[in-house]
Amino acid sequence: MDFGGTKIALAVCDLDGRCLAQQVLATCPGDGGGAVLGRGIAAGQALVTGIEDRYEIAAVGVSTIGIPRENGVELAPAIPGWEHVALAPAIRAAFGVPVRVATDVKAAATAEVRWGALAGSDPAIYLNLGTGLAAAIVVGGYVLEGAHGASGEIGYNLVDTSHVGLDIGSRPMLEDTVSGMGLSANGSRFLGRPVTAEQVFNGGPVDPELDTMVTALIGELSTHLVNLVIAVDPARVAIGGGMVGSWERLQGPLDQALKSGVPFPPELVLAAYPFDAPLVGALALGAEVAGVSMVQGARLSAT
Repeated sequence: MDFGGTKIALAVCDLDGRCLAQQVLATCPGDGGGAVLGRGIAAGQALVTGIEDRYEIAAVGVSTIGIPRENGVELAPAIPGWEHVALAPAIRAAFGVPVRVATDVKAAATAEVRWGALAGSDPAIYLNLGTGLAAAIVVGGYVLEGAHGASGEIGYNLVDTSHVGLDIGSRPMLEDTVSGMGLSANGSRFLGRPVTAEQVFNGGPVDPELDTMVTALIGELSTHLVNLVIAVDPARVAIGGGMVGSWERLQGPLDQALKSGVPFPPELVLAAYPFDAPLVGALALGAEVAGVSMVQGARLSAT
């Protein structure tokens, strides 16, 4: 199960990575955290019911925006009330099997390290450009958690020197502008109607104002990516998430920024699971908590 800011993705797989059933539904965050969780659980139970005559469920792996704790999810403002949702206990009670929960970007990095674009790269960085913005740092084949599970939460980065010393709740954050949600908000204000980040990217070639927004987003992202890469010195950086649907627009400027601004530029690659890495990683977490290993990454249809 992958709980994102705009969609909930679910899949049931066997231990050989064969997908037995999957579904994607809208998160509808405005309904509140409890409703989002209930809708995800109901969808998961329906998927399992459809195959229980042939298979027995062993475990559930879950990825989510924010930092999951036993009694709530921190740093997840995109879903109101998510901070009060006890994901693991609720899902454990619903399915009656072991459950493991992880931050979505860390689950995604796990998938890329095991079976994807970061296999054999050490250290490495996985950068997620989706509804929000976050990174995962890989060292020795493991995803760095950090003292509070918040390593790589670059969406909270400072965006101006005047913000130094301001309380985190009263200053702008990088994610406010450098993310799908930020680009969508900027494009909607400019056009006077709701638009998605994808529509802003697609409109850039014919609308100079929209193209300026995209250029500004890439420029600011490049600044923070270069700084992160200098700090970590990775062998490779893999990028995934919804915005890599416009990879041809992102790749050149980001690669050039790394080559010109980093003493030892890493290889920049598209993630092997560009849109499904958090869900594939969640399946790997489920296999782990069940005490088994998936021999290869789950083969899912596009979500």
